[in-house]
Amino acid sequence: MRPDQAKFLLEFLLPQLKSEQSITKKILSSVPPDKGDYKPDAKCMSALKLAWHLAVVEIWFLDAVIHRYFGETAPMPAGVKTCLDVAQWYEGNFAQRMPPLEALSGEDLATPVDFNGLRNDPAVAYLNIAIRHAVHHRGQLSAYLRPMGAKVPAIYVESADEPFPPTAECAAAGKQQRPPAF
Repeated sequence: MRPDQAKFLLEFLLPQLKSEQSITKKILSSVPPDKGDYKPDAKCMSALKLAWHLAVVEIWFLDAVIHRYFGETAPMPAGVKTCLDVAQWYEGNFAQRMPPLEALSGEDLATPVDFNGLRNDPAVAYLNIAIRHAVHHRGQLSAYLRPMGAKVPAIYVESADEPFPPTAECAAAGKQQRPPAF
């Protein structure tokens, strides 16, 4: 990959990464504080373990892009006891990484990075993987919410628990402006 292509990808992926981060934080924050041990099945991770995995792996990918090296993931800090704590840790760590990520040169972004011997892609490619990984596990965690008694927040447009408000024109005409929530 050429440096100009890598820089273009960064500019394309950064708004998506930032948008997805705010949604991820909303899902993490939706887990009730007393439900961190919830599992829909014995084979599943607990809500707290899944929330930590989602947050720490995204930060791990960002660090790999910034430093062009996959190190160890951070251990869960002793003060993290709830998914809301995870959301706060995630928000702070994500924000800390944005300035160095945005400052990377095209050459930095095009540098191949070894992913544990499994891949050797340009650094910028791992931003796309970070987004997909987060979306995957965010969907998994959001599926835990209703069975544990929590509300499912709107992810992209609406949810049954957080409907999109109709426009005044649609309401006045008695029309639905969107497909029904799931």
